[in-house]
Amino acid sequence: MSEYTSPFAAGPGVMTEEAGVLTGDLELRTVSAPGGAVTAKVRYAGTDEWYRLRGGQCKLVHDGDHSAVHSILVGVLNRPIG
Repeated sequence: MSEYTSPFAAGPGVMTEEAGVLTGDLELRTVSAPGGAVTAKVRYAGTDEWYRLRGGQCKLVHDGDHSAVHSILVGVLNRPIG
């Protein structure tokens, strides 16, 4: 099991399962479970509550790909201006 966390800014926002759209300064956390399942969650920077990213789960072929998946998600979600 591995976990990565990164800050990003979501000007237009990101859709979550529990809270709808979150905008502004956020954090992304991806966690891989045994068997290759990766789950992505976001939260407002500095807060305690995490929300599941809409469509934020996948299964990896190789556990070593988790870092790359996390980096790609940060790149896609980080849109400070919109």
